[in-house]
Amino acid sequence: MPVISRRACWTLPWAGAACIGACAWLPRKAVAPMPVIHRPARAGRQAPLLVLMLPGAYSVPQDFIDQGFVSRLQAQGFAADAALADAHIGYVENGTLLERLRDDVLLPAQRAGYRRIWLVGISLGGLAALALLMREPAGIEGVLAIAPYVGRPELLQQVAAAGGAKAFADIRPADEDLEAALWIWLGRSSPAQRDKIHLYTGGQDRLITGQRLWAASLAPDHVLELSGDHDWPVWNALWSRWLARAPWPRG
Repeated sequence: MPVISRRACWTLPWAGAACIGACAWLPRKAVAPMPVIHRPARAGRQAPLLVLMLPGAYSVPQDFIDQGFVSRLQAQGFAADAALADAHIGYVENGTLLERLRDDVLLPAQRAGYRRIWLVGISLGGLAALALLMREPAGIEGVLAIAPYVGRPELLQQVAAAGGAKAFADIRPADEDLEAALWIWLGRSSPAQRDKIHLYTGGQDRLITGQRLWAASLAPDHVLELSGDHDWPVWNALWSRWLARAPWPRG
């Protein structure tokens, strides 16, 4: 199974900046099962859609509540329950991120009766959402990747030098490294698979090089850039823009 390497984890572009102001945000213990916060649209009644939210490397699920992601989802009248998975960087460190997301979050949701499942991931959560779509395409209707981390700089340079995801996939064999495997999958994916992906980000995001390289493989109306850096103000603005056009049921 492709995994995020330990080397890649410690070279994530945001790691240094995060520790400058918040050295307490060291990797938390990865437990099994992965904790999940559930926020149903209506008490006692399951909605037809589940929106699974995946936080960034140094965020917690509660941030989606504190930043208004859940309340705005519900205020729009969508018939959608929310699940907030504690998919933190500790699971990257021990190599179980995708396994725990599948076994502790995605499969239980399917067993509970959800037939429409969307993933919303921010930063490292965006990478996790894309990787889970790669692994479990039949069980996921769509992905909104907000400011996603999509690979370490040297890998992005290789993809760009090859001429993009498709050309990179043509010259790169299968790879056990998750970041490389994702680019190979993107290059070999069908239009229907790519149409499940929406990429929203800030134009000044510190990860913009990789995001634009990834976005080049997507339909233009599946990509949105607003002014802003890798932080909550622009993520909130992007979330509001998404909610105005999301193809989700209401009522």
